[in-house]
Amino acid sequence: MGNGKGNIKLKAIGVKKVFYDKFSRHNIVAIENIDLEVYENEFAVLIGPSGCGKSTFLYIVAGFEKPTEGQILLDGVPIKGPSADRGIVFQEYVLFPWRTVLGNITFGLELKGMDKKEAEKIAKKYIDLVGLRGFENHYPHMLSGGMKQRVAIARAFAYEPKLLLMDEPFGSLDAQTRRIMIDELARIHEEMKKTTLFVTHSIDEALKLADKIFVLSARPSKVIKTIEIKAKRPREPDDPDLVKKKQEIISILEKEVKKSMSMEMKAKYSA
Repeated sequence: MGNGKGNIKLKAIGVKKVFYDKFSRHNIVAIENIDLEVYENEFAVLIGPSGCGKSTFLYIVAGFEKPTEGQILLDGVPIKGPSADRGIVFQEYVLFPWRTVLGNITFGLELKGMDKKEAEKIAKKYIDLVGLRGFENHYPHMLSGGMKQRVAIARAFAYEPKLLLMDEPFGSLDAQTRRIMIDELARIHEEMKKTTLFVTHSIDEALKLADKIFVLSARPSKVIKTIEIKAKRPREPDDPDLVKKKQEIISILEKEVKKSMSMEMKAKYSA
C-alpha cells in the first residue's frame, strides 16, 4: 500500500541502461538511474527531451530490453521478459492486413487457446468500448489512421493485461484525429481504470491524460520531477492548475534541452 492510493502496481528500482555504440566504439548510458512507482488504476506518463530514453524504459518494462542495472517489479514480481500480463500499443498500428477488425482483436485470445465464440464475445466488448461497432468485418486498409489505432487499443485491452504500455500511440496521426483520440483515451481510462504507462513528448497530451507525470532529464535520464494531476476528466486546457503545471514542465524541459545541447557541443569540439 502507498499513501492511501492503493497497491503499487509497477515499481522501478535503480534502473540503468547502457548501450554499446559500434560507430564511436563507446558505451552510451541511455538511462542513469530511474526510480518510480505507479499505483493500481493510475494513468502515468513519461515525458522528457527527445532521445532521453523514454521509449527505452518502456521497452524494459515490456520485457523487450533488459536493464544493465536495477530491476522493475510488476505486482512485486521482477520482470524477466515479455508476457501477456503487459499489453503494448506502438506508434505504428502493427495490425495484420489479412485479418478483419474482429480477427485482429481475437488473434491473441486464440493464441491463448480461448474458444472462438468466447474470444469474439470479448473482442466485441472492446470494439464497443473504442467506438468501432459496425466495423467488425472491415480490413485494416479500409480504416483511417485513427480507426486503426482504436483497433490496436482494443486488442491490447482484450488480453486484459495487468499493465497497459503505450509508446507515443498518436504520434503518426494528424492533429485533429490526435485530439479526438486523446479525448477518447481519457474516456476509456475513466471507464476501465486500467493501469497505464504512456510515453509522449507532448505536454498537452500528458496534461489531458495523466494522473501522474514523470519528467525525465536529458540523457542519461532519471526522474527529476513527479507531477500529480488531480483534475477530473475531461479536462479543459485553460484550467488554471493545468496552465501552471504546463509552465512548470516547459521550464524544466527547456533547461534539460539546453543542458543536452551544451553537452553535445562540448563532446563535438573535444572529439
